[in-house]
Amino acid sequence: MPLPEGLAGVRLDQAIARLFGLSRTAAADLVDRGDVLVDGVSRAKSEKLAAGAWLVVTLPAPPASVETVAEPVEGLSVVYADDDIVVVDKPVGVAAHASPGWTGPTVIGGLAAMGHRISTSGAAERQGVVHRLDVGTTGLMVVAKSELAYSRLKRAFREREVDKIYHALVQGHLDPLRGTIDAPIDRHPTQAYKWAVVRGGRESVTHYDTLEAFPGTSLVEVRLETGRTHQIRVHFASLRHPCVGDLTYGADPSLAARLELTRQWLHARTLAFTHPATGVWVSFDSPYPADLAAALHRLGGEDPARPWA
Repeated sequence: MPLPEGLAGVRLDQAIARLFGLSRTAAADLVDRGDVLVDGVSRAKSEKLAAGAWLVVTLPAPPASVETVAEPVEGLSVVYADDDIVVVDKPVGVAAHASPGWTGPTVIGGLAAMGHRISTSGAAERQGVVHRLDVGTTGLMVVAKSELAYSRLKRAFREREVDKIYHALVQGHLDPLRGTIDAPIDRHPTQAYKWAVVRGGRESVTHYDTLEAFPGTSLVEVRLETGRTHQIRVHFASLRHPCVGDLTYGADPSLAARLELTRQWLHARTLAFTHPATGVWVSFDSPYPADLAAALHRLGGEDPARPWA
């Protein structure tokens, strides 16, 4: 197909995303796999297109549908629920929604088993989901129950009107103790299961503040301005301060073993937003789960008078 007017000078991955209604990540994956040819030649995703270019794009077959199974999820607790939203405290080992290759429990399946009616907006397997937490990350998630809530919450997350506060235990001591990490994130260039700070990636901004310094580790409070996949994990790893226990992103396995951690020390502590139906600002907090609290205790962080306890 000839390059449409208006796309001359646009990056290849951005042009593919616009032409086919894909996310930029999905478009970049197509380019990286060699499924996009420009004038008969495979090009870099960051290359800007010239007027009159001829594109040949091989689109993947649509993925098989994934069925959400209503089943009780151990440890999944409802923090708040009404006719429009349900806020949950997600335990470790639970995905936000069903996906190809995932056979474990999901938040949506757990809510269905509890009898919660979820919004029908969104793809079938992730209806009502307006944001996600990694399987190995615990803490607060909000799910839309009504169509009004879904549309307004999606917009609020997109326009960065939601306060998302995480606590993370990272290796080493940060310098400065408080700061901002502004570094673009995209798929790792050689390891498809990972993400990385990549030139030309999507804008990603993380604000942090050190709460407590322990021998060889720091407890930090993190506020996300953007919400990229693995953002906190990738950003701190890029500074050579990976989340303790995050072996995927270079954490020290001996430290994880000493603290008896089997996953990254990362918890979605606070979630606050304007209620989509009432317009009232609401805020929810989640205490540390047992494994993360125990790891802090082993470091000497057992004093309940501390502000983060």
